[in-house]
Formats: sequence, C-alpha cells, structure tokens
Amino acid sequence: MTGASGYVGGRLVKALLQEEMAVRIFVRERSKVSGQPWVSAVEIATGNANNYDEVLTALTGVHTAFYLLHSINLGSNFDEIEAAMARNFAKAASTAGVKQIVYLGGIANDAKSSKHLASRARTGSELATGSTPVMEIRAGIIIGSGSASFEMLRHLTHRLPIMTTPKWVANRTHPIAIRDVLWYLAHIAKLEKPISGIFDIGGPEVLTYADMMQKFAKISGLRRRLIIKVPVLTPQLSSLWIGLVTPVPTALARPLVGSLINEVVADPKKSLNGIIPLPPEGLTDVTRAIELALSRISANAVETRWSDAAIQTAPWQKAQSDPAWAGEMILRDFREVITDAPIEKVWESIEQIGGENGWYGADFLWFMRGLLDRAIGGVGLRRGRRDPKTLRIGESLDFWRVENIEKGKLLRLYAEMILPGKAWLEFRVSEVDGKTKIIQEATFAPHGLGGQLYWYSILPLHSFVFPTMLRNIVRSAKRKVLFG
Repeated sequence: MTGASGYVGGRLVKALLQEEMAVRIFVRERSKVSGQPWVSAVEIATGNANNYDEVLTALTGVHTAFYLLHSINLGSNFDEIEAAMARNFAKAASTAGVKQIVYLGGIANDAKSSKHLASRARTGSELATGSTPVMEIRAGIIIGSGSASFEMLRHLTHRLPIMTTPKWVANRTHPIAIRDVLWYLAHIAKLEKPISGIFDIGGPEVLTYADMMQKFAKISGLRRRLIIKVPVLTPQLSSLWIGLVTPVPTALARPLVGSLINEVVADPKKSLNGIIPLPPEGLTDVTRAIELALSRISANAVETRWSDAAIQTAPWQKAQSDPAWAGEMILRDFREVITDAPIEKVWESIEQIGGENGWYGADFLWFMRGLLDRAIGGVGLRRGRRDPKTLRIGESLDFWRVENIEKGKLLRLYAEMILPGKAWLEFRVSEVDGKTKIIQEATFAPHGLGGQLYWYSILPLHSFVFPTMLRNIVRSAKRKVLFG
C-alpha cells in the first residue's frame, strides 16, 4: 500500500486488516503513520517513490499493490512527477513479481479539459507499461468526513446562503460514499485472478453540484441556498474563491474544480458488476453519505482528512527536521514558566491547542496571519484539527503539522504557511520539585536576508502573542483542575 498516510489510504489499511489480510505499507518516513491506531498491525517499508531500489524492496513478496500516490502539491510540473513515479513503480512491480496493481484515479469523461484529470489518466497508462496487470478504478466526488471534496461542499454551503457560482455547478456529477470506495478496493484485494482494465465507480445517484449543495443545506437544517450562476467565473477564479471561503487551499481547489468543469459520470460500460458484489445494504445514496459524514464530524470520529498528506508550500523548504548544524541560521523565541498546575492538566491544554479551541489569546492576530497566508496561496488557518482533544504525528493543525509528539512531554509543530524560511513551535513539559515546568519555543530558520528581515519585523507581535499564549495555557490548566 502506497499513500497510507493519505485520506483514502489511511482508511483502506484498516479495511484490509478487517478482512484479515497481511498489509505492508510504503511511506517516506515511519513517523508519518506512527500515530495511526493500526500501525502495530502492519509491516512498514520506508523509502522514496522515486527511488527504484527502495520501491523494489518494498514490493518484493507482495501479491497486490495499491497505488494511491498524488503529487499535485509539488508545483506546475506535478504531472511529470506523477508520470515518472508511476513508471518507476510499474518497473519495480514487474521485477518483484507483483500479481496485481490497483490504482485509484478519477473519472475522466474529458480528461483534456483538466490537467489534473489528464495526469491521473496518464498515471494509469504509465502503471500499465509494466507486465503486472493493472486495475484502474476511477471515482468522482468522494463523500466522507474529512475528504477535500466534502469539505469544499460543506463550507461553501454553510458560509454562503446566497452565492454567485460558476456555470459548472450545473454539470452532472456522480458522487460516491467513502465507505463504498473502500468496499470496492478491499474486495479487489480478494480477487482470485488478476484483472486488467479501467473501471468507473459511482453511487446510486447522478445529480448536479448545485443539487448536492441544496441536499447538504436541507440535511444541515439550513435554508435553501440561492445560487446565481455567473459564466465569467473561470476555473482559476473559482479556485481562488474556494480557497478564500473554504479550508481547502487554492492549490488543491484548482484540480478539484478542474475535475468539475465537465460532467463526471461513471460509464456503465466500465462497471465492476460481475467482478465485485455490491455491499449487502446496497450503495449509499447522497443523503445517507452526507448524514454519515456529518455524524462522524459531530462525534469527533474523523479517521483521516484530506490534509493528512503533507503539503509542500515553498520551493526553498528542505526536509522538516534539518538540524541546526546543516548550515542555517536559527532564530528563537524561548519562554519558560513554572506552575502549580498538575502536569497532566497542562498537557491537556497544550494538546488541545488550535482549531476551534483557538491559540490561547491573540486569536485575531492568528486569524489575520492565516488570512494573509490564504491570500498568497498558502493553506491558511481554517484546516482546523481532526479531533478537538488529541493529536497524532503527521496530521495537520491549522497551518501547522504535528512533526513530533510524546504524550505528556513534547509537542513540536512545523509551519506549513508560506514563509521565507522554516518555522517550528515546540512545547515541552516536565516535573521539577513537585511543580510543572513549561518550555515554549518558537524556532525560525530564515531563508536569506529576506527571512531575517521577516523575523525581526514581527518581533513586536511575538512579544505579545507568545507570552499571552503561555500565560493562557497555564490558566486553562488551572481551570481544568477546578472544573474538570
């Protein structure tokens, strides 16, 4: 399994394990999945998908290989990167004797109209260049808690009772529930004989994007949305607009919009009927899929999110954990406090930072920084967090990513906002003479003179934001002692 740290992959691992299959995952770094509940039940191979030898090692002894890799966040040439990775994978699979490759792509009624869809189709073609049979499964909009498509739908509908929209909202779509995607993929792994071919999957309904928004509004108890179609809104403008209104950044909204500018409907001639049986209760309709997704969100039971996969936000950023001796200047804001608050309550407050819980004061300044980041093409602040109380390594937290966490001891966040350098925010807690010591440290590795000027220009804000944050963490911990 490649892509195990992503939205579909993280859930598919669980589905395969439930079918009592032996699963090996291939990830760049073991830490990216260390917080997953299934991590101890899988074999982990590490390496780079561009490295033939590492891919070959990971595929040796494998019967079925799931290819769930995407590179749309790696710049304008993401299509060439995806094609090269797929060719490399196909060659390694052939050498390793893999019996079946399963690839999840997108329905492409007119792939030429979208660079994203064209790249997905090309990836399938490149995977088929080897001798291993390839089942290319193409899906449209995936509805599930935490999917990018669902988050785009949810926030557009929630935030805009009256909206001017591009004409593509009237195009027909063929959404499918994430549970049904997982059903198909998990059962493909159980096939007795390898199969080659392209297969489309979709739910029981075909409807327009506007219809889906109206369904969502009704299920959520909102008034019917007034949708005014404006033909001048191009895909480029649409993605910018979505980037401002929803948590989905413009870089990711662009391929999503690109896949909607033409009809995305499963071809009945490419059905899996006769190959994979339908779920016992049948395929999930749109209303039920939305209800299930909302219930998971309300219960704080979202397993994976679209933002679980790392996003490269700036071309000059190197690996996250580059050490200080790698030749970079390191600038720090170091603060320390000792409190009577119990260490476990202090940790609870630290682990609950961000998202709907806020950043312990100066939230308006954090909001403005997130707004600025969105305006220049970054991820912004509205990604939120998967769970309001717990964090795990590799998941997103507003415009940060959890780089490391040691429960009760350490939380280190890596900044994914657009910056002239690299930034971390770290919290360390320990017990000293019966009291709790909290260390809060912001670290910045500037990129050239511009990075240094950026750091010193925002020092006045740091002198307010960081002391306020630390002070309010202590207050929050003490309130937890009093009120639980």
